[in-house]
This record gives sequence, structure tokens and C-alpha cells, in this order.
Amino acid sequence: MGKGKGVTMAKTSHDKYVTLGGFVASQEAEKRSNGNGANLGFENKLWLAADKMRNNMDSSEYKHVVLGLIFLKYISDAFEERRGDLLREASDPESGLYVAKAADRDFVLEDRDEYTAENVFWVPREAR
Repeated sequence: MGKGKGVTMAKTSHDKYVTLGGFVASQEAEKRSNGNGANLGFENKLWLAADKMRNNMDSSEYKHVVLGLIFLKYISDAFEERRGDLLREASDPESGLYVAKAADRDFVLEDRDEYTAENVFWVPREAR
């Protein structure tokens, strides 16, 4: 048994550590990467935060939190993709959305109707 952050931990098979409260952290979690071998540095913190949060609620409740976060990620990604498309269109002289002055292109990027017309959720500036 070892000590980890003020909590008694027991080593189990596969180098996993289980605390008495049910919180699970593994050495694998500490070495997580983005899948291409690069360690971005925040994956471990996210993994441990998710484990900590999950420890305080039933799995049937936790799925609502996770599904909400996945939905927010989907909204954010779709919005950013549409925003990039609009910027390209506003910069292209051949496009119907072309705006000559770069400073005026913000009007196109902030037009809520340009997003909802493509079934993309509008994300207000304050929420980005």
C-alpha cells in the first residue's frame, strides 16, 4: 500500500491504484496521449477530473453530464467549422458573400442567420 495525495492507495494488477473511496487512477492515465504519440499535457488532468466527478455520482446520473459535454463539444466544433467556411466565402471575390474590407467581414461572421440556415447552433461571442 502506498500514499497518494493524502489518500491510502492499494496497488492492483495492471499497475492500477484504487483508493478506499473508489477513485481509480492508473499509471496508464498519467501517460495518456492524443493517439499519435504526442503528449499534450492536459489529458491526465481531464481523466483524473472525470474520475473524481464520477466518484460522487451514480453512473446513471453521470451519463447525463457526459452526454451534455459531448453535445457542447459537437456544437462548438460545428460552429467553428461554419465560421471558417464563412470566413473563406467572405474573403473569396467569386463568392456571393464576398466583403472587400477585411474589417467588415466580422459582420458576416457574426450573422446568426448564416449559421442557422445551415442547421448550426449559434454560439454567442461571450460563450466562445
